[in-house]
Amino acid sequence: MLKFLSPNFNNRPDGIAIDTLIFHYTGMISANEALKRMCSPQAKVSAHYMIDEHGQIFQLVPEEKRAWHAGLAYWRGKTNINDRSIGIELENPGHDIGYKLFPEKQILSLIKLAKKIIQRYHIPARNIVGHSDVAPTRKKDPGELFNWSLLASSGIGLWPEINTINNNDAGNLSDFESNLKLYGYDTSNLVASTLAFQRHFLPNDCSGRIDIQTLLILKKLIELL
Repeated sequence: MLKFLSPNFNNRPDGIAIDTLIFHYTGMISANEALKRMCSPQAKVSAHYMIDEHGQIFQLVPEEKRAWHAGLAYWRGKTNINDRSIGIELENPGHDIGYKLFPEKQILSLIKLAKKIIQRYHIPARNIVGHSDVAPTRKKDPGELFNWSLLASSGIGLWPEINTINNNDAGNLSDFESNLKLYGYDTSNLVASTLAFQRHFLPNDCSGRIDIQTLLILKKLIELL
């Protein structure tokens, strides 16, 4: 692990435990450019870690400090997400520059790092999220190419197993918004939060439409809580 100390952090408030882990992509043309930006005082952004496409891990902010990665965000009724979270950036150009698959070496490094963080702070699986989950109207990362299923199989986050789709098992459309909020999302913009949910749990169908498969996946997730 290499250390690039960013000046972009402050102290966490007293009495707030770290209970959330957030994955991002850098959205920049290279790891070097991302590091420069997160270490620039003028940028006023940072993360605790960045992992380049070769799997090299860089630490930018000590975990006990409050990195500036989530911005205006919401999860499970909380809005002070930077106060209570660890942020990990993954080198990837992102949707606006040239979104692409996350290399295996990068994901393997992420799994090793994330497992240690989860164990250290006893972070619940439900609180392992993407930037778009906590900021659905602003963000798309880490996006639909991020392999949440693989991470869940390694004990990182939740992933519902759906073998068959039965309309009778999907629940009611009228319950969708309340269930989405119960799981953790800000539903003030239901289309945006639905799309964020699909990027995470239904990456092959990111339409923003509430269909049977979306209803069923959410119902299965609620049952896992």
